[in-house]
Amino acid sequence: MLPDIVAPGLDVLFCGTAPGAMSAARGHYYARPGNRFWPLLAEIGLTPRRLHPDEDHLLPGFGLGLTDLAQGVSGQDAEIPRHAYAPDRLQALVAAIRPRALAFTSLTAARLALGVPRLAAGALPADPRYGHTRLWALPSPSGLARSHFSADPWLALAAWRKGLR
Repeated sequence: MLPDIVAPGLDVLFCGTAPGAMSAARGHYYARPGNRFWPLLAEIGLTPRRLHPDEDHLLPGFGLGLTDLAQGVSGQDAEIPRHAYAPDRLQALVAAIRPRALAFTSLTAARLALGVPRLAAGALPADPRYGHTRLWALPSPSGLARSHFSADPWLALAAWRKGLR
């Protein structure tokens, strides 16, 4: 649905489940106005200013990238058919571009990609399918998940990334 926005050697590759309907219609990641992704990146210091969804192509210049676990579909997680999720494609992408970290932008994306029934937000144990890439599970920035949102894992990711520089 949306093209990967990647480059070799990124600091962080963000991976969602699938683009929402508005993101798919606009052709840009995290395009729904209530989504906190773009303001959050600036608030925690991953970008020098608040970017807008139509500036998603600028992220590799900041050492960041975007992809989705499901391909060719859009909508809320409950609307996405299981067969649309492609963890093997994600593993191949990570092997090809070798980001320092892979940060899932929802616990659902992390569970589906890693094949685990539950996990907590934050830094995750290493997984040989993703090589030496550090794994993170982040609470969804979607406005639909606002009642469950905590910025703490996002702040921990930003602190970890700052330690790389």
